[in-house]
Amino acid sequence: MFFLPLLQTITPEAEQIAQKFSTDSLTTKGAEIMEILRNTPPRELVEEMVTSAIKFGIKVLIALVIYLIGAWLIRKFKHLIAKAFTRRGADATLTSFIQSLVTAALWILLIMLMIGTLGINTTSLAALLAAGGMAIGMAMSGTVQNFAGGIMLLAFKPFKAGDFIEAQGYSGTVKEINIVSTKITTIDNKLVILPNGALSNGTINNYSANPIRRIDTTVDVSYGCDAAAVKEKILQIIGTQEKILDATTPGASDPTVVLSSMKDSSVQFLIRVWVKSADYFEVSFWLNEAIYTQLPEQEISFPFPQVDVHIRN
Repeated sequence: MFFLPLLQTITPEAEQIAQKFSTDSLTTKGAEIMEILRNTPPRELVEEMVTSAIKFGIKVLIALVIYLIGAWLIRKFKHLIAKAFTRRGADATLTSFIQSLVTAALWILLIMLMIGTLGINTTSLAALLAAGGMAIGMAMSGTVQNFAGGIMLLAFKPFKAGDFIEAQGYSGTVKEINIVSTKITTIDNKLVILPNGALSNGTINNYSANPIRRIDTTVDVSYGCDAAAVKEKILQIIGTQEKILDATTPGASDPTVVLSSMKDSSVQFLIRVWVKSADYFEVSFWLNEAIYTQLPEQEISFPFPQVDVHIRN
């Protein structure tokens, strides 16, 4: 063999490899094959090759049929899982996670069945996959971490599908949780995929966990405005919004307006109101606009930043 001298000049290990390949095992097998070819008539040899090709073609056809039927069954089984969980009122997060996990397992079984149909020894293949799986697992440690993170999210349920969350620098509505990642849709309708490993180990703000939320906002008015009149007018504005809650709602309290700070150029009032979580943004934007348009009607002005400069001769 032409590469044996080259291997022998590199390292002792290369010499051992060269000796292994230079043994009589390969020569013996090659001689046996050549002996069979010499002793077999050409016609019989061609017939044997055609027969083998036909047998292999039949196996390929059967494997293809198994693939088509198996893929169809996997899709049907996936839909059956979704229907079963829906009938029992299961959480959508659990449904999507179980679906992705079961689908991955079924695809692996289908591939193993196809390989076995082609005549490949699945026992040796399984051992090879087990050995390779360890190496792949070490190389894909991040994926394993994401899988474990998905289990943690499923077990502790810091959020569920449909919740509005903020995590990893992104905020949006949770669309689904699969075995390695979580998909959220942002306010501007962008799809963001977050890895479960980092998500489960990081800080998560779930804005939909509680049924009600408090809106805290401030408004600055000019010095000289009547504080009592400002508070009264803001409370009147708040009273016109039906979606603002009061103390009759469990966990909420009546709207509050207080003078919170006297700044350099303005007097600041703090406004606190309670709303349902689903109404948070709508009421927050409405409140800002209502205060901006209605307070000036009562001769309550908003100040501009200003600096008094005194010049001495």
